[in-house]
Amino acid sequence: MGLFNRRNESAVATATLPVDPALAALTGDYTIDPAHSSIGFTVRHAMVTNVRGTFAEHEGALTLDGSNPGASTASIEVRIASVDTGIADRDGHLRSGDFFDAEQFPLMTFRSTQAEQLGGDKYRITGDLTIKDVTKPLSIDLEFNGAATDVYGNERVGFEGSAEILRSAWGLTWNAALETGGVMVSDKVKLNFDISAIKSAA
Repeated sequence: MGLFNRRNESAVATATLPVDPALAALTGDYTIDPAHSSIGFTVRHAMVTNVRGTFAEHEGALTLDGSNPGASTASIEVRIASVDTGIADRDGHLRSGDFFDAEQFPLMTFRSTQAEQLGGDKYRITGDLTIKDVTKPLSIDLEFNGAATDVYGNERVGFEGSAEILRSAWGLTWNAALETGGVMVSDKVKLNFDISAIKSAA
């Protein structure tokens, strides 16, 4: 099911394509359900293992347009102070000025600028990621997991995806050298998204 139009389709061809009824039915505004969604990260620690964390507090919205899929958009706000790696001291360090400086910069945000279909249920959404006072483009590869009506009558859509960034590009440069060579925290960070969103009432 194509939620977003392909990059190379001409405007004329897109206009003459019949609208998939199942796709058109998804058109609308959606609110991300934080109770059934997860936004997290994975980073290499001490060159030998991975540390995983999540942000417990986040909110966001999707707008899906089944008749003109390229008009679909996404936005997310993540509260930095909600970072959770399972170790309180490490979480405190991440909130500090060495890393996110959560007191001065409480939110990490993403605002989409473009979306495209890669084939089947795979998509790429590109937008502006802001961490601290730095905004840079980010592309997120997504898989559409489908749509369903839950037991409470809510219409839901689901996506999961990931992206890799170099944290230094957003000013997250703290590190410590290891006696055996290398550094304590890798520059490369994998971002993970598992999103469930509820359609707003008409």
